[in-house]
Amino acid sequence: MDIAQELLNGNRLALTRAITAIENETDVAVEIMKKLYPHTGHAFVLGITGPPGAGKSTLTDRLARAYRNQGKTVGIIAIDPTSPFTGGAILGDRIRMNSLTLDEGVFIRSMGTRGSLGGLSHKTADAIKAMDAFGKDVIIVETVGVGQSEVDIVKAADTTMVVMVPGLGDDIQAIKAGILEIGDIFTINKADLDGADKLYTELNMMLDLDGETPDWRPPVKKVMASRGEGINELVDTITEHQNYLVESGTLAIRRHKRAKNELLDRLSASIGSYITKHIVETGELDAYVKDIETRQNDPYTVVNTIMDNMLKK
Repeated sequence: MDIAQELLNGNRLALTRAITAIENETDVAVEIMKKLYPHTGHAFVLGITGPPGAGKSTLTDRLARAYRNQGKTVGIIAIDPTSPFTGGAILGDRIRMNSLTLDEGVFIRSMGTRGSLGGLSHKTADAIKAMDAFGKDVIIVETVGVGQSEVDIVKAADTTMVVMVPGLGDDIQAIKAGILEIGDIFTINKADLDGADKLYTELNMMLDLDGETPDWRPPVKKVMASRGEGINELVDTITEHQNYLVESGTLAIRRHKRAKNELLDRLSASIGSYITKHIVETGELDAYVKDIETRQNDPYTVVNTIMDNMLKK
């Protein structure tokens, strides 16, 4: 099977196999992505992040249904914790979205973090591209929920939504967390719980503190995802931000920065792989370390030597 061509032809099995190849870094993964890349750049990517227990999966499920009611096709990438036994995703989020699995217009894929501390799998960007090339109109990326370090979503999403819920502890501390600096939209889920109004007020106060008047002031929306309340209004807000991104030119700027960062990340990964294969595994690194320890050489000269050798090959 030509996986890339079958994917472009609309074969769901090919999409599954492509993402599996991406996750497992098989020999065919790079060739698949080379063929798919010219067909990417069309989907709108929505990132959903926030602390564990905020109801991100339920909200993702409801948003997907709302987009389907608009006639749009949806791809969902649910970043789950990695199983310590198989190395794969534990699949908790996919289980919570079972109601969508029979819809041919929705494709759900769980991916394990595999050690990534930023809330995203390192292979998420390629999985997004695969769904994009497949023809999905909207791709929702739901992160694993690891708190303040969960900021990598901005590298993948056009619009980033931060989901919070009352009663998770010190609301003021949550508001100070770096995670709130990345949000385009803030959503308070389970808004019927005590403390929702307090959290709503505190979020708005913090968003107004910097004194600037940005073109897009992140709105704070209340929803009850389990009941489907406030979902249509939230979709309207997401659409408003999508329109703002296009009309202001911000979308083009973000995607340019994304392409640049991705290229730098891939260059860094390639250099790391080269060093592992040619320096570490050959024992050359140990020899360098011994010379440094005995002061027969210094780390600065060693780095320059390694880089010079790389450039000559």
